[in-house]
Order: sequence, then structure tokens, then C-alpha cells
Amino acid sequence: MSEPFQQIGDVVADESFPGVDLALRRGRHIHKGDERWYAFLFDAQALLEQFYGRYGYELIHRSDGYFFLLPANEALGKRQLSVAEMIVGQGLALAYLEPSRLEQGGLSSREELINLLASAMGSDALLHALAPQKKRPDERVAQRNARNKVGEALRRLEQLGFVELLEGDQLRLAPSLLRFAEPVRGLEAPSEALRELIERGEVSVGGEEAEEGAEGEREAVAEAEVEVEVEAELEAEADAGTGTGTGTGGEGAEAAAPAALYDGLELDFFEEAAVSAEGEDA
Repeated sequence: MSEPFQQIGDVVADESFPGVDLALRRGRHIHKGDERWYAFLFDAQALLEQFYGRYGYELIHRSDGYFFLLPANEALGKRQLSVAEMIVGQGLALAYLEPSRLEQGGLSSREELINLLASAMGSDALLHALAPQKKRPDERVAQRNARNKVGEALRRLEQLGFVELLEGDQLRLAPSLLRFAEPVRGLEAPSEALRELIERGEVSVGGEEAEEGAEGEREAVAEAEVEVEVEAELEAEADAGTGTGTGTGGEGAEAAAPAALYDGLELDFFEEAAVSAEGEDA
């Protein structure tokens, strides 16, 4: 790595700054796999902490190997992941924690992810959480809709720096996935604890990342309330004629409205525009 920057003007003048700054503002997590961007942030961290602090944000660096922005006050708008994105993110984090994953170069597959979630939650519960129906659904339709939701969630999580979608159904897991494991950080058996959270349908980000005013319903919300929110989303998709593509093709549907049961992970932005799919120069 180069010598640390001496002043903020040097940081802003660096060729990496525009791309890194825009990515952070859009909620992207920059990890060790983003070699040049990560090295830039590591060298400029002290100066950028002051820089973003003036906007009301904290530049967070986790020892697991990733950076992200977090709001330091209530004046800034917040966005939260959808139910499907939270479920998929938890499943990817659980896969990342598997001891054998290092030997595989951090690679996994969509099929492994779905099987892992089905094992943790139960197949029926997984289908119901991802694609609930008011009436008894056709099993093939339910499975197709669930896979569509997984595909949409993976595309969104890739934009936010949690996973890389490779050819076929292959996935490369990023260390930033450990943000989904915040509730079990420091426990003797984090994988088992995270599996239990997935089984119960719970997630919350602990420590300084938890919203100060968060109330008890973030940790426990009636299943009926979650069902109503997700079903409303599916009905809206049906009215608009969306949500019927394949799991890997087509345009990603708009993110679901946040459901309280899964809204503990906050991904925050300076801008209200949706995350762009344009290429990164990491």
C-alpha cells in the first residue's frame, strides 16, 4: 500500500475517490476483494472519517475486511432491505461461515444457497416467506416464484457489495456478508446461532449499528403482519405484470417494502436514487 494521505485534498484528488465516494453513498460495502478501492480507503480512512462526519455519516471499517457508511443521526433518510433480501443475505452469511468455504475459494451456488435455507427454515416455511399466497398454491408455481425472489435478491445484494454473481449459478461470497451475522458476533458458535435466527425469522443489527429508537417489534412481529406486507407486494407485482421472469434473467423487480421482522440491517444513502447497476472499477 502507498503512504497514507496527508490532507483531504490529496484524497479527493486521487483517481479512486469519485468511484469509491459514489459507491459508498449508494450503500455499497467495499471489501478486500475490491483491492484498489479497499487499499485506498484503508490509507485515507482517518481523513475520510472526518470528511463524512461533516455530512452526518460514519465511515465504518470492520476487522473482517470491509468498509461502509452509517448515519450518525436521525436527519438522514434510511433504506432497509426487503424480506427476501434479508433471508438471502442471512443464508449467504451462513454459507460464508462454513469452515469448508475457505477451501472452495469463497464460492457457492444458488442451488446450495436454496438448499441451505430450506434446511434451516424448512421448505414450506421458505416458500411461504419468499412467495406467500392467499390460496393453496401450485407447488411448481410457488417454487418458481421463490426462485425468482432469490434471483432478484442476489442481484440487489451484488449491487451492495455482498456477493458476486458469476457464470452459471456460481456465487463468490464477500466478507461484508458478515454484517448479516452481527447479532451473533462474538458467540462461541456463530453459525449455529445464525441458523437459529433464520429458523425463527429474526434479524437485528447489534451494537452501535442498531437504530437508537428501535422498538421491540423489530425483534418479534406477528407472522400475519409479515404475510400481509409480502402478499401486498406480490399482488402489486401481479397487477403490473412483473415477477414472472426466470431466476437469473430479466430486470430485477423493485425492492419490497421493508417488513419490520427483517428491517434490522440498515443500508443508508446520501441520494434517494436507486442503486445503479453500472460497472465498478474495483
